[in-house]
Amino acid sequence: MIKFITANDVLPLRNQVLRDGKLSLQECRFPNDDADGAFHLGYYKDDDLVCIASFHPMGYEGFEGKAYQLRGMATAPEYRGRGYGNMLVNFAITYLRGQRVNYIWCNARKNAIQFYLGVGFEIISPEFEVPGIGPHHAMYVKIQ
Repeated sequence: MIKFITANDVLPLRNQVLRDGKLSLQECRFPNDDADGAFHLGYYKDDDLVCIASFHPMGYEGFEGKAYQLRGMATAPEYRGRGYGNMLVNFAITYLRGQRVNYIWCNARKNAIQFYLGVGFEIISPEFEVPGIGPHHAMYVKIQ
């Protein structure tokens, strides 16, 4: 089941999956987590939060229209490959289309590129390094 959740709700899974459990929960906050218009989604399997994603209102340089950045997408390792991330992104696309948003973009880790391609994103940048995290590509999906 997909639910709108709070920024605080995403922090434990964000830390576990994206930061290898090495940071405090506060260090896993993103600057725009509580910005006007920002929202967070979670996929619950029974009572367990197993997949998360955050969406911040922010454009990508050189692209026009109303935009959101997808950040901090993570699925608990034992729940990967079951389609939960796909359902979460598709829910967000449908929701944001209703909000008259033109596109969603993200900085995708190299090992997540195939996932994003599978839900309709395309690569829009050369590979770049995020210090301490690894290689990424900017990706985007037009939603209207």
